[in-house]
Amino acid sequence: MNQEQLINVLLEPRITEKSTMIGDKQKQFVFKVTKQASKPEIKRAVELMFEVEVESVQVCNVKGKHKVFGQRPGRRAGWKKAYVKLKPGFDIDYMEAQ
Repeated sequence: MNQEQLINVLLEPRITEKSTMIGDKQKQFVFKVTKQASKPEIKRAVELMFEVEVESVQVCNVKGKHKVFGQRPGRRAGWKKAYVKLKPGFDIDYMEAQ
């Protein structure tokens, strides 16, 4: 997979209270990724974009919630979440990456 395709694997970082605690304690960072992304692709994308070394990647498929839009029942789209653990000595700063 070339660099242009790897850049499109990561959609956005998920910055929540839970992900911030995990990042501080275990050097794990959470990203929203494309549904087709595999663990090796996610690892290479993070290493390319943030210039860090990745120790492991865990993925989780998040199901869309059931909602009511007006009077019609519907469902939000599902998405894929990746937990990326970095090797000791590395860190991701979202402000410097831009």
